Amino acid sequence: MTYPEAIQFLYDLRLLGAKFGLENTFKLAAMAGNPQNQLRFIHVAGTNGKGSTCAMLESIYRAAGLRVGLFTSPHLVSFRERIQVNRQLISEQDVVRLVEEMQALQRSAGVPPALASDLGKTSRRDACATFFEFVTVMALKFFAEQKCDLVIWETGLGGRLDATNIVTPLAGIITNIALDHQQWLGDTIKKIAAEKAGIIKPRVPVITAADELEALAVIEKIAREKNAPLIKVAQASRLHAAAVTAALPLPGDHQRLNAALALAVVKALQSKIPAGDSAIRIGLETVNWPGRLQLITRPSGQKILLDGAHNVVGAKVLRQALEKYFDRMRRTLVLGVLRDKDWRQICETLAPLAVRILTVPVPSERTADACKLAAACHTVNSTAEIVACDSLREALEKTASDDFVVVTGSLYLVGEALESFGLSPATGNERALNEWSAHSEPLSTIVS
Repeated sequence: MTYPEAIQFLYDLRLLGAKFGLENTFKLAAMAGNPQNQLRFIHVAGTNGKGSTCAMLESIYRAAGLRVGLFTSPHLVSFRERIQVNRQLISEQDVVRLVEEMQALQRSAGVPPALASDLGKTSRRDACATFFEFVTVMALKFFAEQKCDLVIWETGLGGRLDATNIVTPLAGIITNIALDHQQWLGDTIKKIAAEKAGIIKPRVPVITAADELEALAVIEKIAREKNAPLIKVAQASRLHAAAVTAALPLPGDHQRLNAALALAVVKALQSKIPAGDSAIRIGLETVNWPGRLQLITRPSGQKILLDGAHNVVGAKVLRQALEKYFDRMRRTLVLGVLRDKDWRQICETLAPLAVRILTVPVPSERTADACKLAAACHTVNSTAEIVACDSLREALEKTASDDFVVVTGSLYLVGEALESFGLSPATGNERALNEWSAHSEPLSTIVS
């Protein structure tokens, strides 16, 4: 098997969709020797800020001398971004080896090969591991082989029935709760909070920066039922003040709150995983997490800000950052959004900030129509020059002489931009692996 063939196999798994539940993942992990039992985890759920918080924790514990695994999704450009050890991407050779080994495990257990032609065959499809289940166990196997001291473990979607939830962590994190993925997680804050809080385990501390009263009530109730200590990190907390003083390279007040959350986790786990003040400072000051308020200066002097604000809360955070850090800049907005997001409200939030707006399709089957985005932007900013483009490439060509360009609306779009600028290696459109479809029912109606 070659690396492109391994990626094609994973792509075929993606075409089978996603199933919510833990049974398949437990079975697959058992076939692999239950590698999760050899590892220690910090499990991270939430609506926004999961990746940044994971990156901060990874950086702190790596600075403390630990060998740290990092499992996140989606990837911006390369599938290999999802599985890292000490911030080194898993190699192509290891991806190939693990895919082959896990295929062999499934064959020996009598699991049928996953074929795209099985998409409509419910019984056959349900017997196969989905893309995310397969990759989750791949990651567990790799981290155990690599003898990681700690794994920072991000949920894929929700928490309760997410494949990552087969682990028992040292601590759970719920960054925040907001409306997103309502078609799967439920259409209210309470339902979404219940799915995210599904990662809470008996007597395992849970740390959250959620501030929605409805969400907090759900998290508090589940923590009480599980006898799990609950630590709440608020905007005005002392930990937040400490995070403000750090020379954090990730801009934005929201990143200070993410840093406070990471600090609260480190403090809660000091007796199990010590990390001194020096490691905390170095970790925060050297953290790297692309695509989140990432400022690029091109050879021409043009500044481009990349931010994967993919929902309304993310758009509001981006707006606050633009008003605080780039208040005097004449802004051009390049905007692409997925149609299953609240794209109208995202347009309402961001369009008033720009003098020029170019809407683009996102490299996804789920892209919102660029012309509809343009019309929504015009409704709230009729004085701006607004152009609907056929591609990001076209938009970047049209904005080549603009001083300050913001590319936003989707992490998929940010990944395409990074590849376009040569800041991430071209990999044969592995971004398509981020695509998925799922059970038609909200998770809140599915009994585990």
